[in-house]
Amino acid sequence: MVRVIAVFGPTASGKTAVAEAVADRLGTEVVSCDALQVYRGLPILTNQPSRPTALVGIRALDEEMSVGAYAALAHEAIDLLVGRCGTAVVSGGTGLYLRAALADLAVPPPPAPGVRVRIRTEVARDPVAAHKRLTTLDPRAAAAVHVNDERRLVRALELAAAGESLVPDDDRLWASTTRHLTLIVGIDVPPAELERRIVARTDAMFEQGVVDEVREALRTGVSQTAAKALGLAEIAALPEMEARERIVVRTRRYAAYQRKWMRRIPGLVSVDGTRRPEEVADAVLEVARARQ
Repeated sequence: MVRVIAVFGPTASGKTAVAEAVADRLGTEVVSCDALQVYRGLPILTNQPSRPTALVGIRALDEEMSVGAYAALAHEAIDLLVGRCGTAVVSGGTGLYLRAALADLAVPPPPAPGVRVRIRTEVARDPVAAHKRLTTLDPRAAAAVHVNDERRLVRALELAAAGESLVPDDDRLWASTTRHLTLIVGIDVPPAELERRIVARTDAMFEQGVVDEVREALRTGVSQTAAKALGLAEIAALPEMEARERIVVRTRRYAAYQRKWMRRIPGLVSVDGTRRPEEVADAVLEVARARQ
């Protein structure tokens, strides 16, 4: 019997509304697997759901958040809903967080004290030399990380220093290793329609006051993790119209990346997302019932 229904999809695909409709029909709740919605203080920028959702707004903006910490919280929230309601719904667009929520993900330990600072300094000083060193330490990771991707280059070198790899030997997302019997659905929206929704959502963010929200967040301080929120840097540094255009471009690119994640998930069932959320939810539940 399916115990967890995971609703994944690119940004602006409507996955949150679908997940909420599925949860309503099952008499359960939604657990978010979005890396930035965990933060309080940026509800507009991170498109947080309007109704209470597990693991949304649980961290202050100046706090860091790791995949390992998230996984422990997600497992607890999912287990609680499965035990109390029989099922849980998981929703989001951060692929690694989805993986961490549904499976027992082996998370490498944090770097030893001082290692991260040393490696960041090394990469900032000479990224080409740092990448060359990674090629010696971990050729597979070096092949997967571009020399200009500073964040991933730092992480790959950290892992190599700990005897781990950014690209493990078994790079599958899941086989039959989910913690509960799980149905994973992907919300499929044609590119042209997704583009229209991205533009409309970006316009709505500015109408709702995202500029003031970002200014207040920066005034109080944000962690390195929270600073990765898409659009924060653009709004902080650019005139409004230019920021809006840049955010649309970045969101489009991120959505394309998320679609690639969807194709990597074994057993994912693609569902037409061009219908009303309630209709999509009914289609999801038809698939779930067929697996009982």
